[in-house]
Amino acid sequence: MNEPMLKAAARELSSAEFFDRARTRLNFDVPPSLIDPSIVPPSGDAGTDRMLQIIAREQPIRPAAVLIPIVEHPEPTVLLTQRSPHLADHAGQISFPGGKIDAIDATPCDAALREAEEEVGLDRGFVETLGYLPVYGTGFGFRILPTVARVKPGFELRINRSEVDDAFEVPLAFLMDPRNHQLHAKEFRGVERTYYAMPFAERYIWGATAGILRVLYERIYLP
Repeated sequence: MNEPMLKAAARELSSAEFFDRARTRLNFDVPPSLIDPSIVPPSGDAGTDRMLQIIAREQPIRPAAVLIPIVEHPEPTVLLTQRSPHLADHAGQISFPGGKIDAIDATPCDAALREAEEEVGLDRGFVETLGYLPVYGTGFGFRILPTVARVKPGFELRINRSEVDDAFEVPLAFLMDPRNHQLHAKEFRGVERTYYAMPFAERYIWGATAGILRVLYERIYLP
């Protein structure tokens, strides 16, 4: 099952419409599933849900936060990173700035902003946070809480090479077009589970990053 989803594109939103919808539809209520092991974040895919239930019994919860930095150009873009190849988790993969929530972080949003500063030098003075998406569970035991943010242009990045190899921007319109949302499948302990991929030029966006982008599309673009 490695074909693009053959769904019509949603109406493209202007930059102002996108951010207005985000402010209206998102909030900063922290979902209990971020830290409660008895609550498994639903994925909408039966195979993935079963995988997450198994992992929740076998591994401790690892709460994490990521920032979805949407740069307010006339045609908005999403700032993504390419992780360093030597990292223990998700080495070399395309990801959002983010990481585990530390005791020093007042909120998951603070964790996401801190990690963005540490990884790519994104000055939080350029960032307006808009709210959380639902918790996203991964096969590595992470419970990720994404913070959607509007980023003013003009920032300068300082990439921390110990964590990140590269940072780049992808048009929001491309990532929010369901015709670019490929649905792939893998087997986990005899059960097929699906995951999204959104290849862009030479960049292969997949797994948790693509899955979170799909959730963003469903939350902002669908009625």
